[in-house]
Amino acid sequence: MGPSAGGSRVAVVEDDALVRATVVDTLEEAGFEPLACENAEALARALAAGRQPELIILDLQLPDRDGLAVAGSIRSSSDIPIIMLTGRGSDIDRIVGLEIGADDYIVKPFNPRELVARVKAVLRRRVPGAVRTAERRRGYRFLGYALDLEARRLTDPDGQPITLTVSEFDLLTALVEARGRVLTRNQLLDLMHRRNDDVFDRTVDVLILRLRRKIEPTPRHPRLIRTERGLGYVFDAPVEVLAET
Repeated sequence: MGPSAGGSRVAVVEDDALVRATVVDTLEEAGFEPLACENAEALARALAAGRQPELIILDLQLPDRDGLAVAGSIRSSSDIPIIMLTGRGSDIDRIVGLEIGADDYIVKPFNPRELVARVKAVLRRRVPGAVRTAERRRGYRFLGYALDLEARRLTDPDGQPITLTVSEFDLLTALVEARGRVLTRNQLLDLMHRRNDDVFDRTVDVLILRLRRKIEPTPRHPRLIRTERGLGYVFDAPVEVLAET
């Protein structure tokens, strides 16, 4: 089992010294171990030195490298959760960040309590068994895919793991558990525990596109996750409930 949220190392990649200090102090007060990085190069040095964080808070406006490029580079080789720091109104950056594989975003200026809540939520969803330690393992199987809710893992029909971000896993779980029923974007956000004032409509759409690329044989003509125009999305496949006693 991975670490609990408390005491987890969180990299803070932010070039603004005041904002970086605020985030670092907020995380320390909440019991985390912040790793302050003033730019992308500092993060790269920390990772090369083996200082692996459990989560990365990443400003998208960095002086030495575009934050979206940094997020894409991280996601290409790691499933470390990424929370983006974005400016208010920068929907395009948020959409691109979600497409690349970020798990959440926080709009500046932000409430410190909200930041801590977001960090805890992402880490809690990432740690296998963190919430259901006393429950039996359970999951679902569909068209040869196996979705393990305890290990938070998806395997393909050949038994090979498919890498999902925290948000992708939560969205797939919500869809599978409501199989055959159309869910609106707001319902999906509720089931993913992602309802907040800064969530925009495209969030679910972007995550759906990412999921389709990973599990649909032909993403442009989806069979598993269908769009019901004007309504939302529906998971349309036979599902077998898995459980261990």
